[in-house]
Amino acid sequence: MSSPSPGKRRMDTDVVKLIESNHEVTILGGLNEFFVKFFGPKGTPYEGGVWKVRVDLPDKYPFKSPSIGFVNKIFHPNIDEASGTVCLDVINQAWTALYDLNNVFESFLPQLLSYPNPVDPLNGDAAALFLHRPEDYKAKIREYVRRYASVDVMNENEDNMSTSSESSLSDFSEDEAQDMEL
Repeated sequence: MSSPSPGKRRMDTDVVKLIESNHEVTILGGLNEFFVKFFGPKGTPYEGGVWKVRVDLPDKYPFKSPSIGFVNKIFHPNIDEASGTVCLDVINQAWTALYDLNNVFESFLPQLLSYPNPVDPLNGDAAALFLHRPEDYKAKIREYVRRYASVDVMNENEDNMSTSSESSLSDFSEDEAQDMEL
């Protein structure tokens, strides 16, 4: 049996590290596609919100940044409301192979939600509210959290969205899980 390429090993290692760091990860087809449960940062209008974030790792990972998208709705200048896609510049500009997936969920996304960039928006309405009516902007975020990202809504959506192709790390045999950790 041939050993996996260094890029594949790094991908596997980073996914396992993400799981071990107490992030709730749901694997889709393989370790290059998965969901992560993401909690809104404390001290922001997103606090109390829970989002399902889809992560797609490119073949050239870690030299190319992951694609990140929010599954449930979020109101933010740098996140497309319809698709949930995060502005690529946000991650691509700062991304290097020195980063791993934990950086995405412990640094990049919390920073993005805490400090939006309204100058280069994917959501013009959110950018305009942020710039011209900041209290209305915060109120709209809190409304979105209540409607689309509360724990109750998230649990209901997970029940409706679960498919037979999803699995968790525990679905792998002990040997497979150990191989992923190497």
